[in-house]
Parts: sequence; C-alpha cells; structure tokens
Amino acid sequence: MIDETHDAARTSWVESATGHRDFPIQNLPFGIFSTADRGPRPGVAIGDLILDLAGIASLLPNTARDALGHASLNALFGLASRDRIELRRRLSALLSDIGQRTEIEPWLHPACECTMHLPATIGDYTDFYVGIHHANNIGRQFRPDNPLLPNYKWIPIGYHGRASSVRPSGVPVTRPNGQRKAPDDAAPNFGPSRRLDYELELGVWIGQGNDLGAPIPIGEAGEHVVGLCLLNDWSARDFQAWEYQPLGPFLAKNFHTTVSPWVVTSEALAPFRLPQPARPEGDPAPLPYLLDDRDQQHGALAIELSVTLSSAAMRGAGLPPVVLSRGPASNMYWTVAQIVAHHASNGCNLNPGDLLGTGTISAPDKDGFGSLMEISRGGATPLVLPTGESRAFLGDGDELTLMGTASAAGFVSIGFGACAATILPARS
Repeated sequence: MIDETHDAARTSWVESATGHRDFPIQNLPFGIFSTADRGPRPGVAIGDLILDLAGIASLLPNTARDALGHASLNALFGLASRDRIELRRRLSALLSDIGQRTEIEPWLHPACECTMHLPATIGDYTDFYVGIHHANNIGRQFRPDNPLLPNYKWIPIGYHGRASSVRPSGVPVTRPNGQRKAPDDAAPNFGPSRRLDYELELGVWIGQGNDLGAPIPIGEAGEHVVGLCLLNDWSARDFQAWEYQPLGPFLAKNFHTTVSPWVVTSEALAPFRLPQPARPEGDPAPLPYLLDDRDQQHGALAIELSVTLSSAAMRGAGLPPVVLSRGPASNMYWTVAQIVAHHASNGCNLNPGDLLGTGTISAPDKDGFGSLMEISRGGATPLVLPTGESRAFLGDGDELTLMGTASAAGFVSIGFGACAATILPARS
C-alpha cells in the first residue's frame, strides 16, 4: 500500500535525511544498534543518524511498544502488517513534524559512532537459487549443452544453510579450510580455499510465521515477509565442486554469510514493485500453488544491485574500489512470494526472524554477473585491478561491498546501506 509515508515531497527535520543515498524519510528501515554506553536495542536509520526506538516508545503505538524492549527485532517482525504500518506512519510523522524535534532529537545517535548487530535472532536460514542467469552461467561451465537441470523451471531450488555463521556487514571473513580435489588429482587434499568467491543476493526476513503442517498460500505469502536486506553467500568453489554431490552445498557455504544490518521493510518497498518478467516461450507455467495473478503483477522489485572490490594494495595506494557488476534485482526466475510459499508448501513452519536468501542474482551480460565464478569464467579469464593485480577469485585483504538502490519515477529512491566484509587469511 502506498500512502503519505512515500510522498516524495515529505522531508525530515533531520537535515542529513534530505537527499540521503540510502536513508531518506521515505525509507525508515529497522535494525539493532548499540552505543558505547548502552547495549543492543532497536533503531531506525534516518539520514546519517539512528533513532533509538526504545527511548521514544511512549510516543509510539501501543501495539509496537512491547516489541521494542528487546535486543533483537523478532518480536517486531512478529507483529501483524497493519501494526507495522501504523508504526511506520507514526515514525514518519514524528520525523517530519518540526514540532517534535525537541522531544525526539535527544534519542538520535550518529551512525558512525554506533555498532550494528544482526537484526534478529535467526532460527533458520535457507538459501535459494532463483537467479536464472546465474544458474545458466554456472551450468554452462559444467554442462555446456544443458546448463539447467530439469527441475529448475518447475521448482524454486533451495538448501538449508547455517544460521550460526550469519554476520552483519563489517565482520571480516576468515578464509576457510576444507577438502578439495582437482579433476587430475589422485586423491583429495585439505587446506585453505584457493577459489573463494562472493554471491550477490537479497536476503528475505520472515515476519509472522505459520504453524507446523499449515502451508502458506501463494496469495498470502507477501504478508509473511517483513522486509529485505542485501546478502553475500560466501562460497569456496573448490570445496563445493568436490562435496556438492549427492547432497548439495555444505562446508563450501556454511563458514560465513554477510547481511546488511538494516531491514528495508515491505511497506517501504511498496512503490518499487514491478510485474514479474514473463517467462520465455515454451517454459512451463508455475504449478497452481505457486501462481497468483497479483504476485505476477507486483512480485518483482525495481532494485539496482552493485558489487565493488578493493584490494589491500588498492587501499594502500588510495585508489577507489572497482565496480565488478551492476544489474537489476528483477533478474529472478521466481518471486519472493513464490519462494516463501514453496518453503512452507510441505507444512514447514517459518518463524519471525527466519532468513531466506534469493540465490545469486546475475544479469544476462557480464556487466551484471553476480559472482567471480561467472566473471572469470571459472578462473579462465582473471580480471586485472588498477594496481596490476589479477583476480580470478578473492585474495586475502580484499574488501567486497554490495549495495542496492530502489528507484521508481515519482518517488524518492531508497537504499539498503552497505553489505561489506574483508577477507582474512586462513587459520592454520
């Protein structure tokens, strides 16, 4: 629903919010932050500041107050969408009404002086594979004549990930050790990954869940999504090639997953809905439990995603990061609602704070590839950095940053903030 909170003419008395790349008043994402003198609590990003929600709880709707006294957003995620909308409207009014400044301003903290934490206590994490161009690009490296497996266009493919190793932006990634076997090796060996990669994804945060045994109908799936973030599913491609058959990803994926710490709500994203791209002629229609007319008209998102890389040598020389890729999030074969409905279709119970990854989102051309595995063609064509260094896969000291911006004519663009991490050497 589009309402006054999306009005492009609405401004905030928080000066830095006007024209802010990510957090104008039209966004109001939720997160968990701490300051030097106080531990984690819920906040809202507004410009370069963070508003302490617990501090202004008495000014907020009764339905939300109890959910703001925790060090995670699980209780807030569990609210009905109407209650979240009421909270959003109240926050927008408080931050746009100059008459509220005296009462609100003491509860604003410079974001640069705060520490961000995971938004929620994650009970479960599932990663999907809905970026069809990524699936094609990877598949061609192993099956040139038949890149997609037969089930891809019938079922949203996913695997159960590791919730315990999800970390917010800024936490370094330690290069993993693991077992690998090259095609011409007589036996596998163990050591640091030589083919460490990133994956450009969106993260989907679950709001209200469903009871065990009770599927979520596709037409109601959107009501169970509280918001989105950026997600980097770090991958050790050498481990993955050796271990993924017959049961799929395991140690190649579970050592670290990075998420941007701000949850951009479904309500904030309302103006940026698009029709789901039409399937190519000859592709099967989704089965009835995955097909909803309204989702097909509004299930895609006008979000521009980008990835940059900065090596330690580049930073030492004062050089800016290089752009690895840029492309739209609409390059998804399945919608967010479809992956939620499919996840619960067998009666699996989702809970507030569960995290889903979309899988790598790539564009049809190289400028929008969402992983180095695609960009370097499996290592065959390394890219050259401004320092003369080459990269087929990530090196120690590399900093990888994902960014995303939602834009639509007539509305103020909103962003997700950075999803970034630096690679540390493997531990012996």
